[in-house]
Amino acid sequence: MYPILFELPILGWPISSFGAMMAIGFLVGYWIALPRMREERLDPEAAANLLIYIMLGGVLGAKLYYAVDFWWREGVPFFASLFSRGGLVFYGGLIGGALGGYIGCRTLGVPALPFANASAISLAVGQAIGRIGCFLVGDDYGRATDLPWGVAFPQGLPPVDYPVHPTMLYETLWLLPVSAYLWLRRRKSRSLMGEYLVLNGIGRAVIEHWRLNARVALDLSEAQWIGVALVVFGAALIVHGRPASHSPS
Repeated sequence: MYPILFELPILGWPISSFGAMMAIGFLVGYWIALPRMREERLDPEAAANLLIYIMLGGVLGAKLYYAVDFWWREGVPFFASLFSRGGLVFYGGLIGGALGGYIGCRTLGVPALPFANASAISLAVGQAIGRIGCFLVGDDYGRATDLPWGVAFPQGLPPVDYPVHPTMLYETLWLLPVSAYLWLRRRKSRSLMGEYLVLNGIGRAVIEHWRLNARVALDLSEAQWIGVALVVFGAALIVHGRPASHSPS
């Protein structure tokens, strides 16, 4: 585990491995989005401004989801969770980032659905990188295991001194081939964002079987139900998307 990479000289501010991986994820996503925006016939100069909207919406959504969820289910004080070291929930970030991106598109005059398709691969790659950050700080791990790749997180969130499933890496190992698949599909898909949401939802629903999250209904966790909703929403985008033959060459 490497929760803190280094401290800034003089200031003494710690730079966390999760924060560094999140920043790398955003930057790599931005780099991927530039050629994708050209393929979608969008102005790539808008990408930097849209990234700011998405980053702000994503981080705010991730923290709000965490704080509201723990306040609602466990009675943890809202502001204690909001300003805690941990608690960047991906699905909250996805919702917040989507809202931020939509607001950015409306503000900058960028068509929302083509931009969503342009950013789908960036989302998959960025999420894969971000999950490595979760591993480095020991957050979002799974159940106890005696498998040879089990990992203990004595400084984790919360700490655990016995081997557990590194489910954050399971998501990375799922999302990297998903990213490659989406890249190959980028000129053929009716809705690349729809395909990303379907594959994201399926992967999370499966990986959740090794997670610690409580089951809320029909033996499924809250994250699994959100995964099911993503599959349904993604499938709707695919059905109502543009014909593949109209994709730019």
